[in-house]
Amino acid sequence: MPVNIPETGQPRVVIIGAGFAGLRLARKLYKHDFQIVLFDRNNYHQFQPLFYQVATSGLEPSSISFPLRKVFQKVENVFIRIAEVKNIDTNNKILDTSLGTAWYDYLVIATGATNNFFGMEGFQKNSIPMKSVSEALLLRNTLLESFERAVTLRSKHEAQTLLSVVVVGGGPTGVEVCGALAEMRKFVLPKDYPELDFKNRSITLVEANHQLLHGMSKEAGEKALKYLNSLGVEVKLNHKVLNYDGEEVSLEGRGNFHTNTLIWAAGVQGQMPSGINADLVVRGNRIKVNRFNQVEKLTNVFAIGDIAFMETETYPNGHPQVAQVALQQATNLAQNFLNIQDKKALKPFKYRDKGSMATVGRNRAVVDLPRLHFAGFWAWLVWMFVHLMSIVGVKNRLVIFINWLWNYMTYDQSLRLIIRPAQKNSFQK
Repeated sequence: MPVNIPETGQPRVVIIGAGFAGLRLARKLYKHDFQIVLFDRNNYHQFQPLFYQVATSGLEPSSISFPLRKVFQKVENVFIRIAEVKNIDTNNKILDTSLGTAWYDYLVIATGATNNFFGMEGFQKNSIPMKSVSEALLLRNTLLESFERAVTLRSKHEAQTLLSVVVVGGGPTGVEVCGALAEMRKFVLPKDYPELDFKNRSITLVEANHQLLHGMSKEAGEKALKYLNSLGVEVKLNHKVLNYDGEEVSLEGRGNFHTNTLIWAAGVQGQMPSGINADLVVRGNRIKVNRFNQVEKLTNVFAIGDIAFMETETYPNGHPQVAQVALQQATNLAQNFLNIQDKKALKPFKYRDKGSMATVGRNRAVVDLPRLHFAGFWAWLVWMFVHLMSIVGVKNRLVIFINWLWNYMTYDQSLRLIIRPAQKNSFQK
């Protein structure tokens, strides 16, 4: 059964995914002569770089989420359908979705990335990742529930094991969540739970590489390590994890240790519907594209953002899976759609690296620009400004700014709420 989408006579561009890439492309094209159909599992755009602040009770999820329909209010040629795309039939230019089938003239796959557990089932089953707002809320609930349970235990050893947190992965997400947890342990939790001894509550960051923030400069990694150590975070470099059963973490060639809460921030892989030829899928579950983001061997199918693998001289292993790549590819592809309409030559994509950054808490951050590296208070201000300006919606920016300002002045937030989904009673229809 076909999905209910009006026939307008305009060329139909179907975009799968409303992340950084998909949303930017739709916003660049809607003023032109295209019918844009945007498929996503959620009815909102979510700002992934701040998931960790939701997880650590720094922000509410509504602050980093924005309704898709509000973005395109009063826009007549954008049609949003909340559905899961199950299969792509490139021969007939048809999508099979949870709502039915839909045809396309041009298809853009912008499904982004999801967690990569590297085949380790124990971590997939027992750890908590942070790749969605719902997962960030799950982590927030888990942390707060562990504190509530710890105050009921008489055994100090059991309480300490329950309170200990292990984070696997020393990239920006792992570093930032460790910094937030350490500040929470120092400034907030002793006031909320005076019965518990948080001085011995361990926060451990495990990284298989020899440095933190591997995609950034050596100086940034060293500075992040120094900041985490000053906050009392135990950092284990060159440690490879093997298994986690929900209580014990196994390390390759090293001793095991106990924790009831393990946060997975160690790797990502592309997520895509079935239907793409396996020969076009490379390491990391990414789709091979040419310099115009066309999926190889498919003229009317494109891929942008984290899901796209574009091999160039500068990036032989593909571009980094960061927001700037997704945004720039979406902008370039939008221009190429206009070029197609005007029968002009397509413009090859060239990534302009604007730098990388990560924060490790109050007044602590690292920034790598193409010709400059700096850290500390000014880097922290730059990090806040860039992230604040990247948020969709003026109201969201204002709410986040107020939250950050209040937290800076009071060292506290009143967002430590355990919110569980309600269950319908058996008599309810």
